[in-house]
Amino acid sequence: MTRFVPTSIDELREAIGAALAAEEPVELVAGGSKRGLGRPLQTPHVVDLTRLSGIRDYAPSELVLTAGAATPLTAIDRALNAAGQMLAFEPPDWRGLLGQVHGSQTLGGVIACNLSGPRRIKSGAARDHFLGFTAVSGRAEAFKAGGKVVKNVTGYDLPKLMAGSYGTLAAFAEVTVKVLPRPETTATVLICGVAPEGAVRLMSAALGSPHEVSGAAYLPPGTPRPSSLPSATGVVALRVEGPAPSVDYRREALLRELAEGGQPAMLGEADTAALWRDIGNVAPLAGLADRAVWRISVAPGRGADLASEIARAVDAVWFLDWGGGLVWVAVIEPGDGGASVIRAAIGGPMGHGGHATLVRGSPGLRAAVPVFEPQPGPLAALSRRVKEGFDPRHILNPGRMVEGS
Repeated sequence: MTRFVPTSIDELREAIGAALAAEEPVELVAGGSKRGLGRPLQTPHVVDLTRLSGIRDYAPSELVLTAGAATPLTAIDRALNAAGQMLAFEPPDWRGLLGQVHGSQTLGGVIACNLSGPRRIKSGAARDHFLGFTAVSGRAEAFKAGGKVVKNVTGYDLPKLMAGSYGTLAAFAEVTVKVLPRPETTATVLICGVAPEGAVRLMSAALGSPHEVSGAAYLPPGTPRPSSLPSATGVVALRVEGPAPSVDYRREALLRELAEGGQPAMLGEADTAALWRDIGNVAPLAGLADRAVWRISVAPGRGADLASEIARAVDAVWFLDWGGGLVWVAVIEPGDGGASVIRAAIGGPMGHGGHATLVRGSPGLRAAVPVFEPQPGPLAALSRRVKEGFDPRHILNPGRMVEGS
C-alpha cells in the first residue's frame, strides 16, 4: 500500500498530482473515524492528512475559527470551551455506531460529511456554519473558496457544494467555520407515555411555540435508551438552552402546555448533556450489532408514520430526532438490510418522501445496495458533471458515494 503524508498544501498537491499522473485512485484519510461510511473503497493507496492539523486562527470576538482540516475535534472543543463558545451544529460522534475503536473525529471530516446533531433544527446544518476552505482538487490544483467572514460574496458557494461530498471532489487542507456562544445552562422536558402518533404532534407544538426548543426527539417503547429515561414507555424529549432565568421559564411553560399529552418530567443540566449526546451519537441503536442502521430524512410530520410503516414490514427498531424529520432505523441485515422496504416507504406516489442513507452495514451490504438515496436522472447527470469538473479521472475516494464515481 502506498501512503502519502503531506505536511502542507503544496505537498498535498504533489501527492494528488502523483496519483493523477499514475491514474491510481487514492483514499483520503484524516482521523479515520468515518472510513465505514459510504460504499467500500477499492484502492490500496492512501493520502493521510493527519499532519494538516492545528488551529491557525481563532478570533472569539469575531466568532470565526480556522484550522487544518485534520485538527481533532477534541482540540477544537478545548479552544472553544475556554472562550465559552461551541460548534453550534453539534457534530455527532458515530464511532460507537460504526464500531470504530480507533481513530479520532476531525473538523474537516465532519464538514466533508456534513454531519449535524440534534441542534440542527435550531442552528442549522454543518454546511450552514462552513465559511471557507483551501483544498486540492482531483486535477491536482490548489484552490480556495469562501472567506473568514460570516458575510462573504464570491460568486459560487463552493463551501455548500463541498460539505457532504465525502472527499470525492477535493481534499481539504484548511477549513474556516463560524462558532457561537455556548449556552449558560440547559434543561430537558420529558413527556412520557406517548404513542408514536402523538409524538409528532407534541414535538410540532413545542417547535412551533415561542420557547426556542433546540432539541426534539422521540424514543418509542422497546427502543434501547439512556438510563435517564424510563424504559417501558414512549418518551418525547425537548431541550431548552440559554440564560438560567429564561431556561427556567421556558421549561415550566412547556411542562404546563404539554402536560395533557402524557406524564411530564424533566432532566437537569448533567442528564440533559448526556441524553442529547447519546441521541446525536445514535447510542440507542449502536449496541444492536446484528442490524443495519439507516438514517432517513423526511418531512417532520411524517416521521412517526414512516417508521411505523417500516416496522410493520420488517423487524425494525427506531427513534426520531429533529422533531420527527430524522428517522433512525435499525433492521436485521440478512437480505438487503431493509433497503427495498425503506425505499418503497419513502418513494412512489403513495410514499412519505425524503431520502435514506445506509449509515452502518457490512461491506457486502454497502457494496450491494445504494448507500445514498438514488438520484433522479437530471440530478444524477448534474452530479456527474460536477464530479468531472473537480475530479475528471475519478481518483479521489472512488466509488464512496456512487458506484463508478
